[in-house]
Amino acid sequence: MALPALLRDTLSIPVVGAPLFIISNPDLVIEQCKAGIVGAFPALNARPKEMLEEWLKRITGELADYKAKHPDKKVAPFAVNQIVHGSNDRLMHDVELCEKYKVPIQITSLRAPDEVVPSAHRYGGLVFHDVTNVKHAKRALQAGVDGLILVCNGAGGHAGALSPFALVPEVRQFYDGCLLLSGSISNGASVLAAQAVGADLAYMGTRFTASKEGNATEANKQCIIESSGEEIVYTNLFTGVHGNYLKKSVAAAGLDPDDLPVADKTKMNFGSGGNSKAKAWRDIWGAGQGVGQIFDAPPAGEIVARLKAEYDAAKAALLAGETVPTRLMQAAE
Repeated sequence: MALPALLRDTLSIPVVGAPLFIISNPDLVIEQCKAGIVGAFPALNARPKEMLEEWLKRITGELADYKAKHPDKKVAPFAVNQIVHGSNDRLMHDVELCEKYKVPIQITSLRAPDEVVPSAHRYGGLVFHDVTNVKHAKRALQAGVDGLILVCNGAGGHAGALSPFALVPEVRQFYDGCLLLSGSISNGASVLAAQAVGADLAYMGTRFTASKEGNATEANKQCIIESSGEEIVYTNLFTGVHGNYLKKSVAAAGLDPDDLPVADKTKMNFGSGGNSKAKAWRDIWGAGQGVGQIFDAPPAGEIVARLKAEYDAAKAALLAGETVPTRLMQAAE
């Protein structure tokens, strides 16, 4: 296992905040980074495309200023998510801007990032790539990525079907570089568990959908707070790729969440105008199976502080030979 130098002394807890379509914005990213975890946003959240430069200026400027004023604090780098798909007609525009502003980390999704890696490596940036199986992991490594994000069963949004106990050990058989693990991680004990199974970092999205800064609607946040893991629907209907969604939002759209048709993957569209037919992410909300552990929507900094307390308590409990839930409950009291 290997943590890149960029992340060794900048994290308060080994967590990357996943880029959330529509929801992640500069406010959320900046607060995540200030709290000591990587904050990330999809480039496509900045619409029109000219807005991306404004976001990059603001994030780089505010984080540099904060680090200068707080030299003793751990301030994490930020990341931009690039959708590497034929329908994303602004990919190279966004990649070039990331190179201009020397974005520390680019997170790539859907296809091997052959166009992104050379650009990022020219200025010393890192590329982490989303994968759901061994085949895609090996293809991403051929492209020269610096880390793999294993999107396992239970992750919010586009997600794989494999358990982390299956996928992480299989990937570790041929890869000893940086691994990030995604899938139902909503508390600090789960962050520690991700490391125990063989990952370097936990990759968390749904917990930050329900945050003060996140651009989710209040109805979306409340739906997360009120839902349990059993109320997550796994379907490819809305984007052509299988993902996890809140059952209540599917039902509110007039669909039967227990009897959804199968979609054609070729219908996926990430062009500048987005997919106007599918209302995924806007009206039908992505979320992971960890929703049953989320009970509020506080500021991102408070979420990170809780995660760290839970992480430290879980580690201490294991070292003391105690069960983790007991120690976590005591910490909460």
